[in-house]
Amino acid sequence: MSRQLPPFAWLQAFEATARHLSFTRAAIELNITQTAVSHRIRNLERLLGIELFIRDGNTVRLTDVAHDFLTSTRTAIAEILLASDRATNHDRSNTLTIACPGTFAIKCLIPGLPAFIKVHPEIDLRIRTLLPYRVDPKPDYDVAIQYGAGDWAGRSAERISSEEVFPVCSPALARGPKALRTPEDLRHHTIIRPVSPLIVADEWSRWLEVAGFPNVRFGREISCDLLYPSFQAAIEGLGVVMGRSVVVERDLSNGLLVEPFKTRLPSNAGYYFSISSAAEKQKPDSTAMFRDWLIGYMNPGRRRKT
Repeated sequence: MSRQLPPFAWLQAFEATARHLSFTRAAIELNITQTAVSHRIRNLERLLGIELFIRDGNTVRLTDVAHDFLTSTRTAIAEILLASDRATNHDRSNTLTIACPGTFAIKCLIPGLPAFIKVHPEIDLRIRTLLPYRVDPKPDYDVAIQYGAGDWAGRSAERISSEEVFPVCSPALARGPKALRTPEDLRHHTIIRPVSPLIVADEWSRWLEVAGFPNVRFGREISCDLLYPSFQAAIEGLGVVMGRSVVVERDLSNGLLVEPFKTRLPSNAGYYFSISSAAEKQKPDSTAMFRDWLIGYMNPGRRRKT
């Protein structure tokens, strides 16, 4: 078996063609000719000693062995691009890379960033999504907004907001033929549960007990692997989801979601601003500016402790 590493351009051509299942679209994406794409893939096939695509007229499809190779190739390309990005921006004190869960980014952080940019136009921002299924041994971000109990190894953490959990749903569902007047009415409705490694407690059971209806059985359930699609499913009227005050506030204000009951349950977990000692030393000004802005944005009137 050959130990020669394939050129990066060959791997890019393979990945793009596999994603589009089209030499033409891969060529457009890579800004090269279709002949060049085909030539690079042919060279890659010769180097590996395997066939990667089955060509049938104007259509192509992956061979069985190519599926496994594609997974590894995509991981390698992503890691190389991230490493290049880290190296390029390592000493740029005016570039701040912020990581946070996708739901928080969409519902909270991004809507507020125009205000931060207006105050600090000199800071270039990069946004990274923290995936609940992945533990990155070498994080590629300067600061993070993380959800949990505040205990992340190697990082200092400060809670940026208190949080309450409570059921939310679309206005039409709350006032529909089977209106939600008391928690007992949940037996007629679909419950949407986010199922994630970060969500270990059954908030529905705890909430029903506090609300005084511990024995309610739901009509049916829908599960989502991430928090954001579970909220979107509720907005679309598919059912009732357990909302978090921090990330549903805008949807409640905009009327996309309503809170059918008055009971709220304080959450033991919450969102934290976290930072490593290395990031504090490398970019003290930009990280401090973002931290101060974030605390004020999430808690109007709160001042930084000194």
